[in-house]
Amino acid sequence: MDLENLNEIAEAMVVKGKGVLAADESAPTCKKRFDSINVESSEENRNAYRDMLFTAPGIEEYISGVILFDETLRQSTLADKTLYPEFLKSLGIIPGIKVDKGAHALSGSENEKVTDGLDGLGERLKEYYDLGARFAKWRAVITIGDQAPSNTCISVNAHALARYAALCQEHGLVPIVEPEILMDGEHTIEDSFVVTEEVLHTTFYELYSQGVELEGMILKPNMVLSGYGCSEQADVDDVAEMTVTVLKRCVPSAVPGIAFLSGGQSDEHATAHLNKMNQILGPNSPWNLTYSYGRALQAPALKAWGGNPENVQTAQNEFQKRAKLNSLATKGEYQSSME
Repeated sequence: MDLENLNEIAEAMVVKGKGVLAADESAPTCKKRFDSINVESSEENRNAYRDMLFTAPGIEEYISGVILFDETLRQSTLADKTLYPEFLKSLGIIPGIKVDKGAHALSGSENEKVTDGLDGLGERLKEYYDLGARFAKWRAVITIGDQAPSNTCISVNAHALARYAALCQEHGLVPIVEPEILMDGEHTIEDSFVVTEEVLHTTFYELYSQGVELEGMILKPNMVLSGYGCSEQADVDDVAEMTVTVLKRCVPSAVPGIAFLSGGQSDEHATAHLNKMNQILGPNSPWNLTYSYGRALQAPALKAWGGNPENVQTAQNEFQKRAKLNSLATKGEYQSSME
């Protein structure tokens, strides 16, 4: 393992002013997004959509890396058929790859899930490295509800995240570790805080136990939010304060950076929360706090594009706007009046 190289990649992924674009939607997820704009989710259309995002002028100012899906890693730009990993590298953007096989029912539990994908992962990582990927992503899914999450659910998902991370580092890829606590439900922000703290503590215990070098990884957590069905929704200040508090309690300063998932928040909320956290922590933060957003970066662009090649420039402008606003949020310089 070349820890120095892994650390260099990790630091570049979370450099101030830039974040990671999550463009790793699976075919079923893409179908849902494309259904919303009445566009067929064909391989050709998915490639055209990703091409619109990746070729947007100047995105390298705001995007440090892109998480790709297996299909996209093997696709090419429309203009000159350059493979996407090669094209992104030419812009100074680091290509990455989603490697988990999705969350499936956890045996012995009614509604909880565990993420699959460890079988044969070493061989897949070797292939992805050869195809140009330099980091990977694995997502665990934790729900809050009656008797949930169970200790078993937290433990098995944390163990799998750590196993994946160790394999990534062994094969020269920086692991993005994503233990996502879903915000669906009626739970309070206090409930979210308690579960987030337990999940992060357990995850870092497993990472340590399995020899993962913290300097060569990125954490991709949820923010501490009220459940979307909760009658009392926490404001921006409360979300930022409680999220920063739980990170200080759980995340060692050896981790180069934290790239948040948006988790169904509105575009504006995802940006405002990130901005407030960076204002709270200021220049002496133990980690760089940035974004690894999918829908919260892409939604306006997807709507503007609508599957029509004539709309590409308008869609790219929408994507650039959201990327720029989130870039400002990593510096605590975003204002809602900029929307």
